[in-house]
Amino acid sequence: MQDCLFCKFVRKELPAEIVYEDDTVLVFVDIKPNNPGHVLVLPKAHADTFADAPEESIQAIALVAQRMGRAVMKAFGATGFNIGVNNGQTAGQVIYHLHMHVIPRFEGDGLEHWHGKPYQDGEIAEVGQKIRNVLSLG
Repeated sequence: MQDCLFCKFVRKELPAEIVYEDDTVLVFVDIKPNNPGHVLVLPKAHADTFADAPEESIQAIALVAQRMGRAVMKAFGATGFNIGVNNGQTAGQVIYHLHMHVIPRFEGDGLEHWHGKPYQDGEIAEVGQKIRNVLSLG
């Protein structure tokens, strides 16, 4: 895609701090990191979102994200890492080229996890049924 910022990184039209690249995946350092070592893993083939990406792209970035998680933990002495994908505007997606965040985590780093909301009585079964109904439609 011509105007996509991340496609421009893939084509080397814009500079990026690339830490890994193969035939299908590009990984570079996030310019607004949550922690040092925060990287973005993306398929070279453009897909707007996780939901509409081909399975091959999902598999490729997931395997590389695992490798990057191990690498950033070792490189920065992190004790864990988060992997995240923002899918759509309401989920916080800003760049519409599928990308996976790999964020090294440190004790007391101040990053917060989302806060869960418990279901009301019987509500969890309704939720489960709605999902199964959609899945059964194929």
